[in-house]
Amino acid sequence: MKKYMVILPLSAMTLFVALPQGANAQIAIAEVIKAAITKVIKAIDLQIQRMQNKTIWLQNAQKALENTLSQTKLGEISDWTQQQKDLFGKYYQELQEIKSAIALYERIREMTEKQAALVSSYHHAWSLLQQDKHFSADELSYMGKVYTGILEESVKNVDELLLVVSSFKTQMTDEKRLEMINTSASRIDTNYSDLQQFNNQNIMLSLQRAKDENEVSTLKKYYGIQ
Repeated sequence: MKKYMVILPLSAMTLFVALPQGANAQIAIAEVIKAAITKVIKAIDLQIQRMQNKTIWLQNAQKALENTLSQTKLGEISDWTQQQKDLFGKYYQELQEIKSAIALYERIREMTEKQAALVSSYHHAWSLLQQDKHFSADELSYMGKVYTGILEESVKNVDELLLVVSSFKTQMTDEKRLEMINTSASRIDTNYSDLQQFNNQNIMLSLQRAKDENEVSTLKKYYGIQ
């Protein structure tokens, strides 16, 4: 697992300047991430709803135009019909673009849910580890620094998600959006994997320090290990 020596993005830096140190700082960072994730999810849900409504409108417009062309058979006789065909093509192209945008938003939603899972997993593991008598104060302090590093690194991912969501309101190609999404997704996967690996390492260390099988059994129940 990589070491977390993190430089925060400027947009997140101001959020942490006044935060307390140590365990309280970790909790504060986690709460900031949770709030940002909630903001992203709300933005995604709103945009998906709008695009779904537009999809329905475009589909209805296409059906109406197809019926007109079929009933009048104007496709064989006039320039006006070609204009309608061009309009039909425009509807179809816009519909495909909206469907593509919805797919991108759904991908962002998946990433956001994984970010939320990261924060939840951190909260659960850290609350248990802090009460585990097998760890010294120095060891807990080290764990806290690693968790803080992972959380701060994940702030960058939230920043990128917010940027992608807001980019739908500005000029940006789908290729650029997809590139940003894939980059952020890779980082989220890495952060989540590192967190889970660190959690497991700490739990295994506690189990190794158990004095007997009864204590091992108790610890497994404590950490929810089958």
